[in-house]
Amino acid sequence: MSQYSSGSAAPQVAIIGAGMSGLCMAMKLGAAGIDSYEIYEKGADVGGTWRENRYPGLSCDVPSPFYSYTFAPNPDWSRRFSAGDQIQAYFKDTARRAGVLDRVRLDTEIVDAAFDGERWQLRAASGETFAADVVVAATGVLHQPRIPDIPGLDSFAGAAFHSARWDESVPLDGRRVAVIGTGSTGVQIVTELSKRAAKVTQFQRSAQWIAPVPNYTYTSAFKRVLHRFPGLNALRYRGTAMQYGLFTTAVVRPGWQRRLIQAVCRLNLLTIRDRDLRRRMTPDYEPMCRRLIMSAGYYRAIQRPNVEVVDAGIDHVEPRGIVTRDGRLHEFDVIALATGFDAHAFVRPMTVTGYDGLTLEEAWADGPHAHRTVTLPGFPNLFLMLGPNSPIGNTSLVPLAESQADFVVRWVQRIASGRVRHVAPTAEATAAFNRSIRDNMHDTVWVTGCDSWYIGPDGQPTMWPFAIDEFHRMMAATPDDREYDIRTAPAPPVAA
Repeated sequence: MSQYSSGSAAPQVAIIGAGMSGLCMAMKLGAAGIDSYEIYEKGADVGGTWRENRYPGLSCDVPSPFYSYTFAPNPDWSRRFSAGDQIQAYFKDTARRAGVLDRVRLDTEIVDAAFDGERWQLRAASGETFAADVVVAATGVLHQPRIPDIPGLDSFAGAAFHSARWDESVPLDGRRVAVIGTGSTGVQIVTELSKRAAKVTQFQRSAQWIAPVPNYTYTSAFKRVLHRFPGLNALRYRGTAMQYGLFTTAVVRPGWQRRLIQAVCRLNLLTIRDRDLRRRMTPDYEPMCRRLIMSAGYYRAIQRPNVEVVDAGIDHVEPRGIVTRDGRLHEFDVIALATGFDAHAFVRPMTVTGYDGLTLEEAWADGPHAHRTVTLPGFPNLFLMLGPNSPIGNTSLVPLAESQADFVVRWVQRIASGRVRHVAPTAEATAAFNRSIRDNMHDTVWVTGCDSWYIGPDGQPTMWPFAIDEFHRMMAATPDDREYDIRTAPAPPVAA
């Protein structure tokens, strides 16, 4: 029997992941008076991507006031785009003050979750097992590093590591460093190391558009004002969200917002004085078709005499360095792989099994999908944070996580009331939702012709094609029970 029914204990909630969204989920449950939850975290500390990534120059590409929980504004952000360690400290401190950290099991990687017909049975890598009535997968969007299959990489005599597994014991000052990759991570690393390394060589497979957004410092006086008048923090949040709204509108529909941002990016290219370098740094697709990179210093960095951009293509790696397809050997002391992540992993590599032995791999054979970004047909009482088609390329992830957490809380409350035992969306409702997503993708910038991690296995963008306000309205609306397979709890026994 389940351990909950009308008038008895609340359902046990298992939150998998203690990053931004997992901590948000826990705090939302706590605020709703639900304390029957536990968080399982594979790492040695909380913070998710901000714990794992420690590379030089790391910062968020969303303004810090907007990359904050609405219920925990931070007047002490040091810069507009704050450093990674400061972001991790913010999330950890917010969770500590909410009493969440006591509910986190660190170094506990859940590798298998199976529904036994009544409850979820979880198995950790250590062999420990746990049971839960509700599972919330808050495993993050970008958490499985992509390691490129480069011949000879293992033979390199120096230090080589992925940006998300940065070896902080390796000295960089005065060294020769290779950076493979030109995404946001590669841009941040090159910009920072251009000031420190003897030689930085960035290996470019394709050029990226760069928006020259300044990263200014918040003064002590400004922060004192925010402390003195706390209401200003909410105004700052809304103001930053409105500014960012220019971008969120531009990606989903044509108009002056898109033309303005694209013009700014093209004008920024003109700051590269060398014509050949400028030509090689000019993408062959529209700005924002791939994730737009925010950097006011990158183009200056690649024009420094100690920085080189190589686009000849990598042939192989040998002990001394990297050999490009033109036969040239580039000798290095360090190779940094800024090669990104599997953006479609979601809960994987964890195995998940729902009703009648249905596995997540089988359910997602044609690509990841979900109903209203949060639930999956055939997987009762399983909820995804930042799941398929969440607006992860449109806006800050924090307000998205808050809206999805509120949605989950309402279902947990219904389960706790005894009126619902198990809930999962119907296959028909899920298919209709995903048809609507595909049918409305035609005006977005992601279909204008480029290859990116936004594109799913079926060749379609796994993004949100509508205005952000529509997402929040969808999450806040009372769910239509006709879209769900709801198994009700049995009636309580009649007293004699």
